[in-house]
Amino acid sequence: MKRILQVILLLLLPLVASAQVLVEQKIDSIGIFIGQQAHLSVSVTARKGAHVQFPDFIQLPKMLVPGVEVLSWKGDTADASDGKQTITRIFTITSFDEALYSIPPMKVKVDGREYAGGKQALKVITMDVDTLHPNQFFPPKDVQDNPFSWKEWEGPIGASMLAVLLVLLMFYLLIRLKENKPIITRIRIVKRVLPHQKALSAIDKIKADHMQTSENQKAYYTRLTDTLRQYIEERFGFNAMEMTSTEIIEHLQATGDQTMINELRELFQTADLVKFAKYSTLLGENDLNLVNAVNFIDQTKQDNQPTEERIVPKLSESDKKTRKNRLTIKSLLYSLLGIVVLLLAYVIYSIIVFW
Repeated sequence: MKRILQVILLLLLPLVASAQVLVEQKIDSIGIFIGQQAHLSVSVTARKGAHVQFPDFIQLPKMLVPGVEVLSWKGDTADASDGKQTITRIFTITSFDEALYSIPPMKVKVDGREYAGGKQALKVITMDVDTLHPNQFFPPKDVQDNPFSWKEWEGPIGASMLAVLLVLLMFYLLIRLKENKPIITRIRIVKRVLPHQKALSAIDKIKADHMQTSENQKAYYTRLTDTLRQYIEERFGFNAMEMTSTEIIEHLQATGDQTMINELRELFQTADLVKFAKYSTLLGENDLNLVNAVNFIDQTKQDNQPTEERIVPKLSESDKKTRKNRLTIKSLLYSLLGIVVLLLAYVIYSIIVFW
């Protein structure tokens, strides 16, 4: 009994081994036109590490069966379940003869044992030919020239015409820009003489001319009071040149030392008497009034004033309008230039694509 069981197991071993290998063969199309291609795939599922050997297709094309050629092939390997793997070969086949071909099972060796897939069928058909009217067969036609269509060129032509019009408008604007001469305003920086410096320089000139000792006292006091009036106007900011001596003193009441204002009042009173009442001053009185004028200037001067003055020219309404027009024309020119460049780029692109 034991020997019988051993014999049975030995007989079943090849069947178990073959059951572990699966070969599938299929074709993606059963019918093709002459010269078309189909794909024949052969998949072998076996244990990992098994030696799988497909038919030899080294030199291609090669006849699979008479009338069916193998043009190329490619392979793929994928893992399967239960420690197995699937190795696939996809063969590209074709035929140039009309017939129904039987694709035999492709034989594959796994670990030296031969296996085969399933049989396939491939039908190759041709185009119907009218053999009753052979005179209706014509040779291949030459390359046809498409007729010119204005509609296809409406965009580029319109863009070109618009670009020309915009260029003419730009020329017109350039002429207008040349007619409107630019308004050039230069800011001048001039050296400023401070009021007390100007007044002391004028008094030094009076001394240099010895007017305080001259017989023409009216001219002396007129020049001295005019110098003081000019200084007071620039220093305190009111129109002292057009005021009387009393009005000037009243404006100065809120500023400076009262003693200095009293001395300035005496100076103006003496000057009014000399100029209008033909008053003759006492000995040394002219020098004293000159000293009082210098003291008043020294007591009220401002040393921390800027010595430079920035003079900004003022534009007239006509100049402002001209400048505004130039800015507007320049903005339009730059905008039109950008539009013209875009239009020309579109036209050039259309020509390149067409040709």
